Amino acid sequence: MNQSILFGDDAQWNEETQAILFSAQQMGNLIQCRVTISWLESESGDVIINNADALRIFEEYRFDVEEQAEALIEDEEFNASGEIIIN
Repeated sequence: MNQSILFGDDAQWNEETQAILFSAQQMGNLIQCRVTISWLESESGDVIINNADALRIFEEYRFDVEEQAEALIEDEEFNASGEIIIN
């Protein structure tokens, strides 16, 4: 992994977006990242029923999520709000 991108330990469930929110930092810039339930379900093969399931699967697949987020950051695939979305 690229050491210039650091990921925080701040994962949290967002009910409104039905996604896990977490942050990354690159050269001092804070980047908000989001991974959707559909991506987590696809990767894990599990069905996510509640926020506890989503957080558990996020932790199990954290390395994969961070790897995907890192690739999107390096490719500058930010949305209009400056966020990285994995879906």
